[in-house]
Amino acid sequence: MTEAIIEPDLPIIDPHHHLWDLRAMLERFPAPHHPFIAAIAPHAHYTFDQLHAHLTSGHNIVGTVFMECGAFYNGAYGEALKVVGEVEYVNGVAAQSASGLYGPSRYCAGIIGHADLTRGAAAGDVLDALAAASPRFRGIRHSAAWDADPEVLGAPFHHPQGRYLDPAFREGFAELGKRGLTFDAWLLEPQLPDLIDLARAFPDQPICLDHVGTPVGHASYKGKLHERFDEWRRSIRELAKCENVVVKLGGLAMAFCALPEDGPAAGHSSEHLAALWRPYVETCIEAFGANRAMFESNYPVDSWGADYAVLWNAFKRLARGASAEEKAALFAGTAARFYGIEDVLG
Repeated sequence: MTEAIIEPDLPIIDPHHHLWDLRAMLERFPAPHHPFIAAIAPHAHYTFDQLHAHLTSGHNIVGTVFMECGAFYNGAYGEALKVVGEVEYVNGVAAQSASGLYGPSRYCAGIIGHADLTRGAAAGDVLDALAAASPRFRGIRHSAAWDADPEVLGAPFHHPQGRYLDPAFREGFAELGKRGLTFDAWLLEPQLPDLIDLARAFPDQPICLDHVGTPVGHASYKGKLHERFDEWRRSIRELAKCENVVVKLGGLAMAFCALPEDGPAAGHSSEHLAALWRPYVETCIEAFGANRAMFESNYPVDSWGADYAVLWNAFKRLARGASAEEKAALFAGTAARFYGIEDVLG
């Protein structure tokens, strides 16, 4: 779907996108594919050229933050340190963008990598290696998405139950604060109490909740978004009481959420998507405030339900009632501050 760009001059930092080459991995999964596999398959090869095409589709994307996705690991470094390869690769993409040959936008101005925090204090050595790999490295994500129904996530994306409550994980988590690093959390809506507990235990650690906490609307949760909304809202309001936590407004076009239920790239308008996402986005902004919330693309994963340009149009529709200062925070300022990339804004 092609739409006229809403507020084309509004500066945007896209604080959550991936880069990968998953073609070999996807070949190992037999049909019929889990909905998540079906969603990412059209973008199995998503590197600089594909990212550049989306970021130059009409909105004023002045910078981005790369989010770890298990891509381009370097096995030559050993099991614990192979994650450094991802940061090295993305730093090269960032340098390519910083050359100015592709326009003024700063792609991957911030880089979020991965380290296995369940290694406890030993994770500190990995964090140091990640920091040495790029001056753009800002922190890590260690996902915890889990559900008793294995069909909800599918094998590649299913993590151990209670990861954020695990003592070994928390020992490793403490290493982040010693180095002034950020933490991105991905888990599902029923697991939000685990993150609340973690945030309370580490009140000085900057934490970002990805994808508004990922409400689930497929597999055993199909048709249950409405009945689970109140529980999700209670958890969001409780988490927002932790002043060290910010929230990303996006990820709702993932296949997990069924918002929309059909995909991939079903061709929905930004007006339709905004109506689907409004209860979740407005609840988060009300709970956290504009200075602790940031819109995100989660591309290419959210290509399941939204074209990149249409997705940002939907966000702009959702922010129409916001003041100029609030818009500046939601679309760029919060991300710039949380990830320490204020220079992107000039």
